[in-house]
Amino acid sequence: MTDRSDEQHEQATADLGFARVDLDRAHRTGDPEVVYGAGKSPVQVAEILATLHAAHPERAVLATRLSEEAQALCVDLGAQVDRTARTAVLGPLPAPRGTVAVVAAGTSDAPVALEAALTVQVHGAAVDLITDVGVAGLHRLLAVRDRLEAADCLVVVAGMEGALPSVVGGLVGVPLVAVPTSVGYGASLGGVAALLAMLNSCAPGVTVVNIDNGYGAGVAAARIARQSVQR
Repeated sequence: MTDRSDEQHEQATADLGFARVDLDRAHRTGDPEVVYGAGKSPVQVAEILATLHAAHPERAVLATRLSEEAQALCVDLGAQVDRTARTAVLGPLPAPRGTVAVVAAGTSDAPVALEAALTVQVHGAAVDLITDVGVAGLHRLLAVRDRLEAADCLVVVAGMEGALPSVVGGLVGVPLVAVPTSVGYGASLGGVAALLAMLNSCAPGVTVVNIDNGYGAGVAAARIARQSVQR
């Protein structure tokens, strides 16, 4: 005889053999599980995404870091695929609460910045995407200061020396999540230089995620923006 706790566990988890999909995460945290595509076969990615969509048909589910083959299978499911961000979104986006400005230093940072922006939307906040405002041309950043101030949270994406979050953090008092990218020449050490610069920022209120982690930054920023509106 199956007890109630076993039944609840079965309802909260979909066992696909190769993965145990967390169907209860949206109930616990407000956000469904997201598929991290790296290391998974295209078929595995598509099956997990389809399972999550079936469990949450009323809102979008997300897959990140997708190969071209996985992107093609996600398109077959009806997902919207962004080839630059390497993401797939299946289902309707939730009504946005609050706004996150995603600020990218350069065009080369676009894959990470777009991953962050799409993650923000899937997790229930609006996005203001601001691109190519790196510190080599500060006039470009100063020209969008009003948009920075209007946001409920900022995601600031930069490679090279990683200085942009410090500059933005000194201009506005908006909560700020910094994302170092692996963009840069040899001494950037695959993003380590930017990461260390952001961790050592002299601007207060700068929170830092891992190298190229646009997804993690997007989740944090969306939750901050949603909470800001609620209050």
